[in-house]
Amino acid sequence: MLAIATPIVDPTTSLWVSQWHDDTIGEIGHDPKSAYVERFWLGILGPSATWLLRSISYGFDSAPEGFDLAPGEMARVLGLGDRTGRHSPFLRSLSRLCQFELAHRRGGSLVVRPVVPWVEPRMVARMPHQLQTEHAIWDSADEQASPLRAMKRRAASTAMSVVRTGGTLADTERMLGRSGCHPSMIEALASWAWDQHQLALRHAAGGECGD
Repeated sequence: MLAIATPIVDPTTSLWVSQWHDDTIGEIGHDPKSAYVERFWLGILGPSATWLLRSISYGFDSAPEGFDLAPGEMARVLGLGDRTGRHSPFLRSLSRLCQFELAHRRGGSLVVRPVVPWVEPRMVARMPHQLQTEHAIWDSADEQASPLRAMKRRAASTAMSVVRTGGTLADTERMLGRSGCHPSMIEALASWAWDQHQLALRHAAGGECGD
């Protein structure tokens, strides 16, 4: 995961929050308020960042086009206190969302995923054994419910692994083909992974949570 510095946010000024539209994740991911996110993302993001993500998701339920978020007010709602410095609990929580590519800055606004991806296999491997076992059960249940969706999310994970380790677009397509990905998905998923990775690189190079 790319290191992204704490986002530059004025805690006294409202921040416009809108949805990060991603058709691929939208088809295979989870609602931020779901049991999956609570069970498997909580230990990765931490409780404050998880609740921030959930609170923003509730905001999208009533205002799907976007809404103004007052950082200081949200911090108090989440029980994070009134600290407003660069290393305040609220800004650290926001930084965690950006670090794990669940949010990013776009100009003066914040763009947040309304659908959360599956936890990547490399992160599942670092979970406690009990959670690894539970995640395998979720994985199996999802495959039984929708084999095509399960194939797509595993292929998406493979594609992201290739580009994050320096693979080219052609490398990604070849690896997807070798992994048994359906030919109709290969080009689109390879391009998606490449675009996602380039976006993350731009954010990391910018030194803040966004452009």
